[in-house]
Formats: sequence, structure tokens, C-alpha cells
Amino acid sequence: MNSNVVWVEFINTLPVIACGCILPIVFIWLETRRKINESRDRMQIITTAIEKHPDMDVEELMKKISPKKKSLKEKLLSKLLWGCITTILGIGLIGFGIFLINTISKDTQKIHMADDVQTAIAFGVVLLGIGIAFLINYGIGKKMLAKEIEAEEKKHDHTT
Repeated sequence: MNSNVVWVEFINTLPVIACGCILPIVFIWLETRRKINESRDRMQIITTAIEKHPDMDVEELMKKISPKKKSLKEKLLSKLLWGCITTILGIGLIGFGIFLINTISKDTQKIHMADDVQTAIAFGVVLLGIGIAFLINYGIGKKMLAKEIEAEEKKHDHTT
């Protein structure tokens, strides 16, 4: 095999390597760094407050500056949102793949599935499966956690 062909193939795979390997690592690194910085900032606020007011209730201050936890209802609604998004994307990609099959078959008078069509349909099926899993998780979670969500809402109503 010619060395120029090898280099061209390697250069052609660089975007795939970048998107599939390097990009997720960078996202995880950035998110971890953001959380560490937030934690460091909270600790600095607490330290400064304790230095200025040693008799201050630290636990109360921690509650005020700590990030709010999502309620069960918010978590379920997030699953519903992602389920809808991935389901719609999956259906769209499958539909796009079917459209391409019909276009290709009309042009060549025979069904010929190009690699792009197979890839679109494969990603569509994966996204559709993930979306359905999120929607099933939402439905089951809503039924199983109904009492806990109601109790959480009552608790929230009494505190406000």
C-alpha cells in the first residue's frame, strides 16, 4: 500500500477520532474543572464569613450557598424532555434514511444502500431506542414515585 494513501486515510479519520475520543474528554475535563471552581468559591465564602463573624451558624450558611438539588419531579421531567428529543431525532434520521433509499432506488432503478444511508438509519435506530428507554423510565418513575413527589411538593409548599 502506498504511504500517501495511508496518510490520506489517517487524515480522513482525524475528525472521527477528534469527535469520538478527544471531544468527550475535553467536555468531562471542563465540567470537572467548573465543579471544582464552584466548590472552591463556596469554601472561600464560608471561610471569609467565619473569619468576620465567628459566631455565625455555618450550617445555615452552607444551606444558603449550596446549589439547589433537583426535585424528583424535575428529574422526571428532564427524562421526559430527553426522551422526546432523542425519539424525534431517531425518527427523523430513520425517515431521512428511508427518503435516501427511495431517492437512490429511483435514480438507479434498483435498491442500493450506500454507507451514508446505513449510518443514518443505524444512528436513528440507536437514538430511537434511547428515546424510548427515557420515555419508559419516565412513565415507570412517575407511577412508582407518585407518593414521594406529592410529599416533596407538600414539604416545599410548607417551607415557602
